[in-house]
Amino acid sequence: MKVFLPTLLFLLVLTSCGSSDSIFELDPQQSMLMTGKGPGQDAAINPYTNEKSIAVVTNLGDTIFNVRIQQDGEILNETSLLPGVTREFTLDPKHELYLDSEQKSRSKVTFKKFKE
Repeated sequence: MKVFLPTLLFLLVLTSCGSSDSIFELDPQQSMLMTGKGPGQDAAINPYTNEKSIAVVTNLGDTIFNVRIQQDGEILNETSLLPGVTREFTLDPKHELYLDSEQKSRSKVTFKKFKE
């Protein structure tokens, strides 16, 4: 019992720290680069940046925001995400993922390895 409680507390703290890194506050009229430019410029860290991956984006807010994927300045995909909706987006290594919001909103972004 002496070991169980500290271990449980450590795991809870570790889990909460790891998950909080992927929740973002979007201000009105904000365009936020999530991933694709590189270290120091990305808001979220994609561990699969050098290979095809899946971005899982959840709208945690009360307003719509857009998910935009582009490469070399060309928009490849733009999708509106309604409140409470989660969508998956396939990203190639050179793709940039942006969240564009007209109103204040919240989002969660996580990444998964692409499986064919």
